[in-house]
Amino acid sequence: MGDELNENVLVTSVDTVLNWARRSSVWPLMFGLACCAIEMICTAASRFDIARFGMELLRPSPRQADLMIVAGTVTWKMAPPIRRLYLQMPEPKWVVAMGSCATRGGPFLDAYSVVPGVNLIVPVDVYVPGCPPRPEALLHGLIMLQKKIDKDSFRRRPTRIEPSGDFSAYLPAGDPVAMELASLFPPQLVS
Repeated sequence: MGDELNENVLVTSVDTVLNWARRSSVWPLMFGLACCAIEMICTAASRFDIARFGMELLRPSPRQADLMIVAGTVTWKMAPPIRRLYLQMPEPKWVVAMGSCATRGGPFLDAYSVVPGVNLIVPVDVYVPGCPPRPEALLHGLIMLQKKIDKDSFRRRPTRIEPSGDFSAYLPAGDPVAMELASLFPPQLVS
């Protein structure tokens, strides 16, 4: 009886089991904006096989996804839809910024229409550099995200640094995009 029990019983923590399940079944939201989207789509091909990470279901709906991969150039006009989709995703959720444009504006950093980093819109967990980054780089970023998920705790989730929602340095006062974005952030506390 004792040998049978030792061979068939596994003792572990709830955090370990939940984090294993979460990191092995992350469902990415399809959100490609520019040339990086082609590289993101290539990861689903048999050559790179994103399915081995349990991420082959690229979801078209934010309510079915828990990972947003922002791939490509983020313009100010696309910022409100990105924020709106992020808010519709269920917790726990993660964000990967793919490419130099999503990370810091890339070669279009000085353009008036480009957001200088998607981290101004949504909190980013993993940055994948490159212009455009190869599918292997995205897979490496997803491995880094899995390691980050493994460190989560069921009782208390690490606090995320949410963006401030202040775009006055980038957009003029009264700008329609700035007003739409402001409506998607919690009201600022006045002290």
